[in-house]
Amino acid sequence: MNITVIGTGYVGLVVGACLSETGNRVVCADIDEDKIARLKQGEVPIYEPGLDRLLTRNLQEQRLSFTTDVGAAVRGSEVVFIAVGTPPGEDGSADLQHVLNVARVIGDNMNSEKLVITKSTVPVGTAARVRAEIESRTEGAFHVCSNPEFLKEGAAVDDFMKPDRLVCGIESDMARPILEELFEPFVRTGNPLIFMDIESAELTKYAANAMLATRISFMNQIARLCERTGADVDMVRKGIGSDPRIGQAFLFAGVGYGGSCFPKDVQALIRTGEALGEELTILTAVHEANERQKQVLVRKVTAVLGEDLAGRRLAVWGLAFKPETDDMREAAAIRIVEGLLAAGADVVVHDPVAMDVAREWHFGDRVDYATDAYKACTDADALLIVTEWLQYRRPDWSIVASELKAPVVFDGRNLFKPERMRDSGFNYYPIGRRQPT
Repeated sequence: MNITVIGTGYVGLVVGACLSETGNRVVCADIDEDKIARLKQGEVPIYEPGLDRLLTRNLQEQRLSFTTDVGAAVRGSEVVFIAVGTPPGEDGSADLQHVLNVARVIGDNMNSEKLVITKSTVPVGTAARVRAEIESRTEGAFHVCSNPEFLKEGAAVDDFMKPDRLVCGIESDMARPILEELFEPFVRTGNPLIFMDIESAELTKYAANAMLATRISFMNQIARLCERTGADVDMVRKGIGSDPRIGQAFLFAGVGYGGSCFPKDVQALIRTGEALGEELTILTAVHEANERQKQVLVRKVTAVLGEDLAGRRLAVWGLAFKPETDDMREAAAIRIVEGLLAAGADVVVHDPVAMDVAREWHFGDRVDYATDAYKACTDADALLIVTEWLQYRRPDWSIVASELKAPVVFDGRNLFKPERMRDSGFNYYPIGRRQPT
């Protein structure tokens, strides 16, 4: 098929590279001239494991190309994916200006019957608005479809190539066979391709992310209760996660969720409810609990070292909101580092891939940037672990202890056993874990 993907962010690049990998001719279009120039040279502007190899191979084999001429890309395609950003507005609702601008470009460049697929995460009713914008600018035939993405940053390529399910919201008989042909290579092992109405598909994406965010906030609140009662949140997690009705996923306590999806999708769903006269009180509580949780590590530090951290040097391991990405959008590390700085601390940070993002967009020269994890600990009064990168999971504690001024570790991801940390000579402060006697 001839496919156009409009938008070259996380979603658009993964969609374009993976669809070209299965033999389609894909054009990825974006108005950002610098980004397109870099992509034409095979330079991937984001960190996403495996994406660079797919992009390079399909560029070389001429199945994948990049352009700033969005109109020409639309005219040359049978299928058009809308994969532009939907950032939160000031009130938390999804900002649809980019999606609707793309719809206008599509309407202005309709030269044959096309299938228009919204891949961006959008509120219920967006497809109808896309349809109206296109209809206002053309008399040509087209069909609108919703195909929400369920890609995890850090595993997006695998998620696309081997999805646990594909959801397609359709409104016409013409759309179904095209989507079945397009997605057949990805569901050959039997994972479902689920067809439904467009409104249900749009809501499915938000509902899924809101449910996962709810599980995280629930366990973080249980962790706080564990600290008050002497219970151990890791034991509680195993106890409830073995119930097949609950399962083990997304039950790890920590410093709160972040990233480009959960925070904005929870808020957008809350605003959708408000607009329709439905108060989604559970999700309001989820959002508020998560905002409080991002401060828990700073509270632990000040409880141990004092409210005034002037003269204290603190090391932070991990800046990205999760491992295997350089994405710091809504990352807990932002609130944690800002809280430490506000209390007067000197902060030195390390992250395997997010240092440039941190320097350019968040902290500038207000923190020190360590070239490796151990050097971050040099002459620090304590170590804070914020992102659960694999390289932080089995450090050489003898080196850490020799670099730190004092053997103090605040673990925001519960990576280590309290007994082992005690036996290694560390004062160890995890989230919701029972301290050894």
